[in-house]
Amino acid sequence: QVQLVESGGGLVQPGGSLRLSCVASGFTFNQYDMGWYRQAPGKQHELVATIREGGSISYEHSVKGRFTISRDDAKNTVYLQMSNLTVEDTAVYYCNVPAGINALWRWGRGTPVTVSS
Repeated sequence: QVQLVESGGGLVQPGGSLRLSCVASGFTFNQYDMGWYRQAPGKQHELVATIREGGSISYEHSVKGRFTISRDDAKNTVYLQMSNLTVEDTAVYYCNVPAGINALWRWGRGTPVTVSS
């Protein structure tokens, strides 16, 4: 059974930083691309960062230069280092395997990030 467990979110002031973690289980982690998504209130999931099984990385335009995705295949974990956060980054953050316009697995609980002064 696939499980995706996100953690590390919280309340942070504009300009602050957070590091998110996602531990995956139930599939062969090192054979899959991994992505971080976010869902703001009333909106659909948005893919913000992808790290492929070969290590190449891509970012959504609004987070490029501020967010850094990484993975540790030995720990079945993907990370998202977020810096210079803005109120527009407020959302629940999820990890998953990108699959076209959708994601491959059922969503985990996510970890909420609130950017507010």
